[in-house]
Amino acid sequence: MSDMLCKSAAWLSRQLLKYAGMEVRYRRGSIVVQLRATVGRTEFQYDDGYGVLVRYESRDFLIPASDLVLSGVVTLPKPGDQIQEEQDNMAYIYEVTAPGKEPCWRYSDLYRKTLRIHTKQTAIICIRKHCTFNAATFHARTFKVLVGSN
Repeated sequence: MSDMLCKSAAWLSRQLLKYAGMEVRYRRGSIVVQLRATVGRTEFQYDDGYGVLVRYESRDFLIPASDLVLSGVVTLPKPGDQIQEEQDNMAYIYEVTAPGKEPCWRYSDLYRKTLRIHTKQTAIICIRKHCTFNAATFHARTFKVLVGSN
């Protein structure tokens, strides 16, 4: 029975990736690979050590574990890796990270076939000549807005 459930979960994961996925670039240092990922989110809460409960929301990228191949080796995410997502004329850069002592990734399924990678947005890059930014959108942000090529 568990083999049937595993196959069903794999099929469902492939369908989600096919119909709700997007192309992203995964970067570790100078190594860059193109992957297909679906997007999710995770909410974390942790005590900062001073009695304050901190709420943190991560943008998660879900990718098949077997697809994260860097330099010919299947690997796992590391803090500091980057994921680039492009929409319209903009490239959004996310850094692999997690708050407090949480891991920066976890398996998203019982069969360890899908990685859920936790990230935080760190930059926006204008990848075309004419980009417009809404100042209100970026007012409270702590990441960089860059104009140029990716």
